[in-house]
Amino acid sequence: MNTRQLIDLAQQLRVDSVRAADTANSGHPTSSMSAADLVAVLFAHHLRYDFERPRHPGNDRLILSKGHASPLLYAAYKAAGAVSESELLTFRREGSRLEGHPSPRRLPWVETATGSLGQGLPVGVGVALAGKRLDRTGYRVWVLCGDSELAEGSVWEAAEHAGYEHLDNLTVIVDVNRLGQRGPTRHGHDLDAYARRFQAFGWHTVEVDGHDVDAVDRAYGEAASTGGQPTAILARTLKGKGVDSVQDREGLHGKPLPDAGEAIAELGGVRDHHVDVRPPPAARMLHAVSSGHLDLPRFEIGDEAATRDAFGQALAALGGARGDVVALDGEVGDSTRAELFAKEHPDRYFECYIAEQQLVGSAVGMAARGWVPYATTFAAFLTRAHDFVRMAAVSGSGINLVGSHAGVSIGQDGPSQMGLEDLAMFRALYGTTVLYPCDANQTAKLVVAMAGLEGIRYLRTSRGDSPVIYSPTEEFPVGGSKVLRASSDDRLTIVAAGVTVHEALAAADALDGEGIQVRVIDLYSVKPVDRATLREAAEETGCLVTVEDHREEGGLGDAVLDAFTDGRPVPRLARLAVRTMPGSASPAEQLRAAGIDAQSIAAAARLLVETAVVR
Repeated sequence: MNTRQLIDLAQQLRVDSVRAADTANSGHPTSSMSAADLVAVLFAHHLRYDFERPRHPGNDRLILSKGHASPLLYAAYKAAGAVSESELLTFRREGSRLEGHPSPRRLPWVETATGSLGQGLPVGVGVALAGKRLDRTGYRVWVLCGDSELAEGSVWEAAEHAGYEHLDNLTVIVDVNRLGQRGPTRHGHDLDAYARRFQAFGWHTVEVDGHDVDAVDRAYGEAASTGGQPTAILARTLKGKGVDSVQDREGLHGKPLPDAGEAIAELGGVRDHHVDVRPPPAARMLHAVSSGHLDLPRFEIGDEAATRDAFGQALAALGGARGDVVALDGEVGDSTRAELFAKEHPDRYFECYIAEQQLVGSAVGMAARGWVPYATTFAAFLTRAHDFVRMAAVSGSGINLVGSHAGVSIGQDGPSQMGLEDLAMFRALYGTTVLYPCDANQTAKLVVAMAGLEGIRYLRTSRGDSPVIYSPTEEFPVGGSKVLRASSDDRLTIVAAGVTVHEALAAADALDGEGIQVRVIDLYSVKPVDRATLREAAEETGCLVTVEDHREEGGLGDAVLDAFTDGRPVPRLARLAVRTMPGSASPAEQLRAAGIDAQSIAAAARLLVETAVVR
C-alpha cells in the first residue's frame, strides 16, 4: 500500500472502531483511534500471518496488551477478511466471539487474554523466548501496549528479561496517547522518559509520530534489524484521533462517541478496504518427538524422601520422555529441585530469576506456542503472580505450576516463606486442578499426570523428608483419594493431605491403642475432590476431621465441604488448620503450635468421639 492507502486504511479502522462501540453502546473507541495508524501499517506491510492457519509455525504473533482497544483489533481482522461486517457489529453482545477484551477461548488468532494491564509484554517475552530458543522458525512477536500500563512493575520485569535474553525477535509498540482512564498519564507525551527506561534494560528504541504512517513504516523496518536487541517503538499519538470533539480530550475513556454518525462523517465515512496480510514463510515445528520411554524414580516403602526431591527427579525423567516439556524457575531451582531438569535438559530450561510475574507470563507464552511448561517457585511467592494465573485461566492456558516450601512444616524460616494461602488461591480459579502429594512415589506419578491435563494445574510440594508409604506401582488418578485405614468399627474419619497424612496415620495408631478405630483418607486431589469416597466415609463413620498445613479458609476443609453441596445433610465436621501467625521453630514444633500434629489430631478425635457418646 502507498501512503494515501495506508492513511485511508487507518481511517477505516477508526470508523469501524466507532461503529462497533456505538452498536454495543459500550467499549473504548478513543483508545482504538489513537493506535489505528500503528495497526494499519503493521497489517499492511510487516505482519506475516495466515488467518486460515492460525497454528502455522511461521506466523508472526501479535498481542494486544491494551486489550480494551479490542474494537481496533476486530476492525483489523475485518480488513484482513477474518471477521465479517455483520460479526463486527456483534461486538460485546451475548454469544459473540468479539468480547470486550479479546480471548483465545473465542478467537484462534488471539495469543492470550488481555485486559488486565501489564500482562501482554510478559507473555510476549515468553512467546519470543519460545521462538528464539525452542521453535526456531524465525517468527516475530509484536506487542501493542498503552502508555498507562507502563506504570505496572510487570512490564519492567519483562523489559529486563527481554534485554537479558537478547530477544531481537520481539517488538513492543507503545501507543503514547497521553491520557489514561481518569486523566493524564505519569509522563504524558515525554517519549524520552520511556526511551531511557527501555534503553536501561538493553532495548533499541525508536521515537516516532504515531500518526505519520511513513515514519511508522520505517520504524517497523528498523526493528527487524537491531542485532541482538528487542525494540520498543514509542509512538506519540492522540486519543480519539480524527474527531475534533473527542481528540486529546479527558473524560471520554471507555465511552462510545457522543455522536457516532457525525464522527464517522468527519472520518470520511464507512469504507470496506481489504488488506492483504503478508503470508508467513514456510516453516516446520521442531518439537522433539516423544521417546515413549518414561523411567520414573522409584522409592521403596519405608524410605524417607521429600516430595520436592521426587518432583525434581520426576520432571527430569518426564523431560527425557517428552520433548515438548519445558521447565521455568524463579531463581530457587536448588530448592524447588527444578535444577535437576536443568542439568539434563538445559536447552529447555529457563531461568526467570526473582520475577514471579514474568515466570508465569513466560509459561503462558510458551503454552500458547504448544509447549508444556512447568513453572516453579516457593508456594508463598506464587501469590505475587496471582493476577497472571487468573488471566491464564481466562485464556484457557495449559500451564503447570509447582509451589514448594508449603505450610508451617518448612520450619525455622518463618511465615514470610510459608505458603499458607496457595490452595485457596488455586482452588478459587476457574478450571484448575490442585494436587497435594504426601510421598515421593505419589508425587512422581502426579507430575506425569499433570502433563496430560487441561487448564491450570497446581502441585504443592513439601520441603522436609517424609516416609514413603506407597509402592512405585501405585496409581493416583486425578480426582481420586486413598483410604489408608478403614474398618467397620470406625467412629470418625480423618481427612488429610501432604504432610498431615503422616500425622493423621500416627494419630490413628495412637487412637487404635486406646480402642478407638478411625478411618484415614489421603485426599491428594484437592480439586477435583473425591466426593464419592468422602460421602461414603461420612455415612459410615458419622464425622469427618480435616487437618491441613494451610489456612482454614479455602483449603482442604472447604474442599471436603464441596462434596456435600448437593442438598444432602452436611456431616459433623471438625477442621484443624493453621489459625495462628507462626514464628521460627522446628518443623515438629511448628506443627504442634499450629495444632495439626498427631497429638492434636488425636485430641480432637477423642473429643468428638466423647461428644458423640454423650449425644
